[in-house]
Amino acid sequence: MYWKYAPYLFLALAAFALFDAYQRINEGRNPLISFLFAGFAIAYFFFKRNFYNKRFGNKK
Repeated sequence: MYWKYAPYLFLALAAFALFDAYQRINEGRNPLISFLFAGFAIAYFFFKRNFYNKRFGNKK
């Protein structure tokens, strides 16, 4: 039941990672790891959402 809401947590994590990257840029630190984490979280969101729809979309 809760699994269909789980991918949206990854969007929240991506937003936090992008905010962290912005903070790192302002501090003069390397934001690469935050950008990578945000990219993976967004990609996982789309992968998980697509997988969930294929797996459980037919059931009512």
